[in-house]
Amino acid sequence: MADEDPRWRGWLAAAQAGDGQAYAALLRAVLPWLRARARSRWPGTNAADIEDIVQETLLALHQNRHLFDPARPAAPFLYGILKLRGAEIRRRRQRHAVRETELDEAALGLATPAAQEAATSARQLGEALAALPARDRHVLDMVKLQELPLAEASARSGLSVPVLKTATFRAIARLRKLMGGEDRHGNG
Repeated sequence: MADEDPRWRGWLAAAQAGDGQAYAALLRAVLPWLRARARSRWPGTNAADIEDIVQETLLALHQNRHLFDPARPAAPFLYGILKLRGAEIRRRRQRHAVRETELDEAALGLATPAAQEAATSARQLGEALAALPARDRHVLDMVKLQELPLAEASARSGLSVPVLKTATFRAIARLRKLMGGEDRHGNG
């Protein structure tokens, strides 16, 4: 890639060896480049999503900088991470958008009994979630609402994958109990 700064390769190689100053210099230098690349790759994407893509790219760079080959240019390595993270974020956004429904204000006044029941259930769910301990809310948010892969949720929470699975199971059981439902074992 012609727009690569020749210093990037050296900074990234030094960062692999533990040089924090070189790593900071690299991050400062590549941040505007990553933003420009993300905007040009996904031109219709809003600024918040572009920033999410760039931040996820920086996190992935941090986690995978050991994979960089100092004999090769840095820009294709960085751009590859950007493409993968960007595609992942856009897929996640699209998955969530499919489940969202636009409501017009006129329709809100014409709520059917089923819609009223759904609104009551949503309110009860919100109250039950608020009553859960912070750790349970955090685990459910990552695993069930954001639908993060277990490895990513594990990294963000600091919990191992088996502990995260157990915490999720227990949080769901507590949520069911708070909502007045039975747990998986038929206990109410």
